[in-house]
Amino acid sequence: MSSRLNPQAFYGGAIKGVIPQGWIDGSSLREVPDHQELFLSPTTLSSQIIEINQRVTPSETTSLLARLHPSTPTATADSATLDKAAALYHLHDLCDENDTLTEVVAPQRVALGRVPTANAYRGVVTMTTPKRARHQRGGSVGGAPAGSSAEGALTTRTSCHYLLVRLEAQETDLLVFVNVPQEEFEESGDPRALAAEEELAEEAITGLVEGLEVVDWELFV
Repeated sequence: MSSRLNPQAFYGGAIKGVIPQGWIDGSSLREVPDHQELFLSPTTLSSQIIEINQRVTPSETTSLLARLHPSTPTATADSATLDKAAALYHLHDLCDENDTLTEVVAPQRVALGRVPTANAYRGVVTMTTPKRARHQRGGSVGGAPAGSSAEGALTTRTSCHYLLVRLEAQETDLLVFVNVPQEEFEESGDPRALAAEEELAEEAITGLVEGLEVVDWELFV
C-alpha cells in the first residue's frame, strides 16, 4: 500500500479500505446521505466518496449503450460490456443535464485482492460543468466540491477516478470515486500540484483494488 494512504473503515466497519493520508471524515462537517461515506482533503477541494447503490440492470445498461453508441448493435452485448456500461451509467447519473462527461480512461476490469469473486472496473472520466449550473446546484459532483476552468471562465472541470464493484448476489453496485477539481490548481498556475493530486487519486483507487474488503455482508441485506 502506498505510504500516502491510510486504512479506513466504512459503514461502521462493515467495509474496510483506504483513504488518502490526513483526509477528513466529511460527516463531521456536513450531512452525508446514509448510503454514502465522504472524505475531504484538508488542503484542496479533492474528495473521496464511497456509495452503495442499487445494482444497475442489463436493460438500463443496454439503454445507455444505445444512447451513447446509436450505430452499434446492443442486443448481443456480453456481460463485460454491460458491466462497463454500468460504471458509466452511475457516472452519468451524477451529472446534471448541461454537464459533459468525457472518458479519459475507459472502464478496465480489475481483480480485487480481497473480494476476488466480484466483477470490478476502474477508470477515469472528466466532468465539465457550466459555472452557472454548478452554482445553482451547490457546486458538487456526487456531493463533493467541483471545479476547473479548462474551457475558460464559463465552465469548470473535475477529474473523477473511480472503482465500480458489482455484487450480483447482493443486487448492489459499490462505487468509489475520487474527485479532483482542477480550477484551484489552474488559477494558481501550478500544473505540478494538479499532476500530484491526480496521482494521489490514482493511488487511492489502486489501494482500494488491493485492499477493499467486505467484513459484514449483512450490510447489504
